[in-house]
Amino acid sequence: MDATRRSLMWAIPMLAAAEAFAADGKPLSSFATPYDQLPVKSNGKTTSRPILDGITHSGDHLEVHETTLTPGSSPHPPHRHEHEELFLMMKGNLAVTIEGKTTVIGPGAAAFVHSGELHGVRNPGNEDTQYFVVATGV
Repeated sequence: MDATRRSLMWAIPMLAAAEAFAADGKPLSSFATPYDQLPVKSNGKTTSRPILDGITHSGDHLEVHETTLTPGSSPHPPHRHEHEELFLMMKGNLAVTIEGKTTVIGPGAAAFVHSGELHGVRNPGNEDTQYFVVATGV
């Protein structure tokens, strides 16, 4: 087979997708799981429930989890990462800091963090805070 520069350029994204698929996990399957049947992970004042983690039909990595924070707690220090995150609020309040700007959001609200941005979250209230995180990308 005679490889041209054009055929190699077409092959690179396919090879990258195949490598991501092999490295990041299995393809996602359809499911329906009641909340009380999701596995629970506890880490001090934080409780989380992994919901899904895998590859979509388009080859994108998708991870979703639920987190509950006790009053005054954070799941971890502010950080940066390559993937993007969407926070979807269920109950309580969440102080979301993105690149030094803090906004407090409540039930029904959302926050989005772009790839590479310094961010952190904290429960500023007197009751538990519950939210879902939808992470996409690497």
